[in-house]
Amino acid sequence: MQAFLRMMIGGLLSMTLGSCTTPDPLPPWFDSFERLPLKSVMVDGQRIAYLDHGQGPPVLLIHGFGGSMWQWEHQQSALATGFRVITLDLLGAGLSDKPEIEYRPDQLLEFLTGFLDALQIPQAAIVGNSMGAGLAIGLALDHPDRVSSLILIDGLPPDVLAHLGSPSLRRALTTQAPSWLVSVGNWLFGGRMLESTLREFVHDPALLTPAVLDRSNRNRQRPGLFRALLTIGTNLPLWERDFAPRIGTITQRTLILWGEEDRVFPVKTGALLHELIPKSTFIVIPQAAHIPQWEQPDRVNPHLLRFLQP
Repeated sequence: MQAFLRMMIGGLLSMTLGSCTTPDPLPPWFDSFERLPLKSVMVDGQRIAYLDHGQGPPVLLIHGFGGSMWQWEHQQSALATGFRVITLDLLGAGLSDKPEIEYRPDQLLEFLTGFLDALQIPQAAIVGNSMGAGLAIGLALDHPDRVSSLILIDGLPPDVLAHLGSPSLRRALTTQAPSWLVSVGNWLFGGRMLESTLREFVHDPALLTPAVLDRSNRNRQRPGLFRALLTIGTNLPLWERDFAPRIGTITQRTLILWGEEDRVFPVKTGALLHELIPKSTFIVIPQAAHIPQWEQPDRVNPHLLRFLQP
């Protein structure tokens, strides 16, 4: 019985900035998106939810593991002043479909290129946070013609588990608990554990307001989320095998932003990526942890705008 409870609690602790299923109107807890119209498009038979506004060179924003498009809520208006800002929920996350597939890195990259094709975007600046930065790296390596420039925010290093400082994320990436058990644990106890889990991702816990916690907790209740997350976690060795060894061959101009207080991947991890990527610039964001674009947008957005200018 104790082993059962450890698996259940370990699994639910691992789930972080939550997500949902197939697109419908933006839920009321997404109020920070200023009621931007939600769009969807079919990619290989699966519905992908996204936001698309502004005019100019396209910029694609990719959220991290267990996250959703709301991680980019503070970039929408700022970037749309000069760019076409496209913010998607990845397959298996947010308001997008969650099919029972393997969620291998190469599959997710194919969905991303299919998504760009569906929107008739031959090339874009790619911005990724955490695992989203890993997918951005994958696009730059396997589809370099689709990536005009690259912005990596707190991710993703080679030898991920060796650099990982977050206990909850480590459990998420290594748990052997079945998805149904994790879902039950989340249903029973998720609301109680959510705040302590999210505290690993921010520097200032005061930002975890009741509204933010409610939004994240509601997102976690959507069917299929945990199966997708657990499946993604089991594929980490494929990232290490197929992409991590080639990070040093990235040729695109690259900006690396890192929260100075990141406890998921400490700031020295960002310095390592900077050493590996030849055409990279490394900037540390003070008073920010793993999602600096959400926690310190007034510091992050000017760096994004300067770098993205042609």
